[in-house]
Amino acid sequence: MGYEIAKSVVSSENINAYSRLLSKVFVKTTKFTPEFLHWQYAQNPVGTIVGTDAFLDGELIAHHATIPVVYNVFGEVLKGVLALNNVTHPDHQGKGLFTELGKATFEEARRLKYQFVITVTNQNSTKGYLNKFGFNQISQLEVKLGIGTIIPGISSNHQVYSKWDDESLSWRLRNPEAKYYRDKLTILAKTDIPGIFAQMQNCQETLLYKTGLTSKKSPFKLWIGLVNTKQINGLFVAMPEKLKPSPLNLLFKDLSGDIPPFLKDNLFFELIDFDAF
Repeated sequence: MGYEIAKSVVSSENINAYSRLLSKVFVKTTKFTPEFLHWQYAQNPVGTIVGTDAFLDGELIAHHATIPVVYNVFGEVLKGVLALNNVTHPDHQGKGLFTELGKATFEEARRLKYQFVITVTNQNSTKGYLNKFGFNQISQLEVKLGIGTIIPGISSNHQVYSKWDDESLSWRLRNPEAKYYRDKLTILAKTDIPGIFAQMQNCQETLLYKTGLTSKKSPFKLWIGLVNTKQINGLFVAMPEKLKPSPLNLLFKDLSGDIPPFLKDNLFFELIDFDAF
C-alpha cells in the first residue's frame, strides 16, 4: 500500500484525527479527547509533540508520538522525549508501520537535539522497543497498594530524575482528563477504583501550594514508581502480578551517544513522570 509518512503537526484537523484513531484502538479508556491531546501535544512548556504519522488516501492510520521532558542526568540538565502514544489502525497492523514510524520519530528527536528517550511500555510493546529500536530495559516498575504514604527521597544515589518547576508542574496538573488533589505534600489522582487514589508525587512545599489543589484525605493509595530510597509511613504491599492489568516496564534509549546508562539504582521515577494518570 502507498502510505504517506509525515511529521506529526499540531492542528485542529490532526488533533481530531489523533483522537479518533487512539479512541478506536484503546477502547478501554475515554481520555483521548481532542482537549486532552491539545493539552498534551501543544501546551507542554518544554516543547510540542515530536512524532510521525502514516496516512492512506488522506486518512490517518498510524501515529507514533513523544513529548519533550527535562531531566537531571548525572549533574547535567538534559532535554529528552517521553514516548507515549503509539497506535496503528487494526486493519493496517503487521505492515511494518510501528517500526517505520518509531525509527522516524526517534531520528527526528535526535535531529532536534533531544538527547534521550524514556518510555513505560506494557507487555505487548516492550519487545518491539527493545528489538526494533535498541532501547535498554531499566526495570519493571514497582506497584504497591496500601494505607498511608510512601515518601521517596532524592539522595546521592539518585543521579537521574525529572525536573519539575512552577510552569511545568502547573501544565501537568491541568490535564483535562484527570482530577488531582493534595494530601499534605503529596499530589493525588483519582483512579478507577472507588476509595483508592494514586500517589503521583511528593512535592516541594513551595511548588505544591502554588498549584491551588483541593485538599483530600485518602488513607488508601496506589504507588507506582522506581525509587531505591523511600520512607514508608503506613503499610504497603506489592500488588500481585496476576492483579496487574499489565507489567509496566521502564525503558531508555540514548540519542546522543554520550549518556551513561539509566540504571534502576540511580533513577528516581514517580507516577507524575509518565502518562498513567
